[in-house]
Amino acid sequence: MSNEPWYVIKDIDKLDSPALVVYPDRVKHNIAVLKDFVSDTNRLRPHVKTHKSIEVTQLLLEAGIHKFKCATIAEAEMLAIAGAKDILLAYQPTEPKMHRLIPLIQQYPTIHFSCLVDNTESARMISNLADISEIQVSVFIDVNVGMNRTGILPDQEAFNLFENLAGFSGTRPLGFHAYDGHIRETDLEVRKQLCAEALQPVLNICDQLEMKGYEKPVIVAGGSPTFPVHAVNERVECSPGTFVYWDKGYQSSFPEQPFLTATLVVTRVVSLPSPSHICVDLGHKSIAAENELNRRVYFLNAPDLKPVGQSEEHLVLEAGEGHFYQVGDVLYGLPYHVCPTCALYEKAYTIENGIQTDTWKTIARDRSIHY
Repeated sequence: MSNEPWYVIKDIDKLDSPALVVYPDRVKHNIAVLKDFVSDTNRLRPHVKTHKSIEVTQLLLEAGIHKFKCATIAEAEMLAIAGAKDILLAYQPTEPKMHRLIPLIQQYPTIHFSCLVDNTESARMISNLADISEIQVSVFIDVNVGMNRTGILPDQEAFNLFENLAGFSGTRPLGFHAYDGHIRETDLEVRKQLCAEALQPVLNICDQLEMKGYEKPVIVAGGSPTFPVHAVNERVECSPGTFVYWDKGYQSSFPEQPFLTATLVVTRVVSLPSPSHICVDLGHKSIAAENELNRRVYFLNAPDLKPVGQSEEHLVLEAGEGHFYQVGDVLYGLPYHVCPTCALYEKAYTIENGIQTDTWKTIARDRSIHY
């Protein structure tokens, strides 16, 4: 048995840098852990924004997961190509986007597609275009449970919108989409309380609709931070996304979730600009840069390095006087935010038993595949 750390790549000299690498065995582990959280796999609707790849989608399908959530038409098409059975575009489409979504729905008639809506005007536009195409579009009402990004408040207005959607010939309301991404407290008990408070108004509307004779509305809720909370609520379809690759940010904040980090960025030392600093080829274009400088990447094999500057193609790190680093040395970087990091790479190299075995194309990072 090798004593090498799990991430070490034996044939690293064959891999140029910067590069995105994925460890499929750890991805499979994460999918198994995801399933262990729920009593019924049909309550899982993972978001594909993290991986954007057909290969990961196929691993999820093989695990018995057939419902998915996405944010772009390209991601929806990627899911259709992979063979998903149920695809929620978790975005309210404008008219140009509907002109792309409708042909996709028509090309894959056996797949159930749906999208979001949060106002009557958009709903009417969706219904009118659906009528022209002689289809009916399933929709979820996007409710604002505190994220303050999109959606309407889960009150009488949301109830009325549901009834309006039911009255349009081109739309079929299925339920509510409640993304609570603002709830990120490290303390799980605090997250539970805040999550329950945010969801209760949505549950109340669903009860009112059922009392009026409508079919029980479906609730799609949460992301990775609140996944453990929603996982035990039988009324909710859960839609985490980051779990599949995990990252340093969530690993540090949510230790109760036993997912493994499964994706790294490989970088090399390219220059020694001073006796105490080194420079690696990991710039803004190679690692998600929305966080402050010291929360962008964590080097597994060099945790003491401190970032002091970054530009498009370079990252300068303080290594200390008398450091041992040389040009060409390899660093294994764990992203703090893996989702936008993956979108920076055309493909990921798969690593199995320390050897490069394949590539997984990040096919849905583009805005369009065919539609």
